[in-house]
Amino acid sequence: METSQPNRLTRPLVIAAIALALLIGVLIGGVAGLSKLLFGSGPDPQTIASSSLESMRAQNRLVPFVARYVSVTSSRQSRFGFAAERTLILPGDVRYEVDLAKLQPQDVRWDEATKTLRVRLPDIEIAGPEVDLAASREYGEGGILGALTDAEGVLDKANQTRAVADLRKQAMAEVPMRLAREAARQAIERSFAMPLKAAGIGDAKVVARFASEEKAADPSYIDQSRSYNEVLEEARAKPGAEGRR
Repeated sequence: METSQPNRLTRPLVIAAIALALLIGVLIGGVAGLSKLLFGSGPDPQTIASSSLESMRAQNRLVPFVARYVSVTSSRQSRFGFAAERTLILPGDVRYEVDLAKLQPQDVRWDEATKTLRVRLPDIEIAGPEVDLAASREYGEGGILGALTDAEGVLDKANQTRAVADLRKQAMAEVPMRLAREAARQAIERSFAMPLKAAGIGDAKVVARFASEEKAADPSYIDQSRSYNEVLEEARAKPGAEGRR
């Protein structure tokens, strides 16, 4: 499994989202500073978070993680006492996406007691695989059966169908899904934290978690969360890690 966080195509989108969030924070911070000077009131974290939410929804989809997988499949057919076998090696790219348009106001809540902004994220979606036919390889011979029937074509089609299913199965394995979630969490947390800090709320924390994790994890788990690099190193060191090449 080859990974990217994010790749060259998605990096500008992530940077643009963070830059837009930071700009919103700076603008709100300036207004908040004037308000505090005139009326003695500070910035409202929930208002800042709501503005950040709208800017993120406008970005539509976030692609925090991309991985390439390779599937090796073989199919065999026997007829009339003859046999044919074909093997296909097929690489494919998978994008892990978060549909930011699904974020709703109720998914972003400020906890004044703990100075924590909690963000509930829609679950990761898998786009692809986008197979690389130019890099694919086919091996095997149809022999007499291939000469007399359409066995080779049938086997090639069967291999392609099985390979695409296998690529998707690899993409949904525990390790890459965990890496994708961690990458998405970090990107979302940065996007919400920067406007808060720019507005002068330096002690604010942002805790992002996926809706599917709410019942499985304690709310304080994020305080012990590891960085993307730590998760990736653990995945590489794990013997027989799923989806690893």
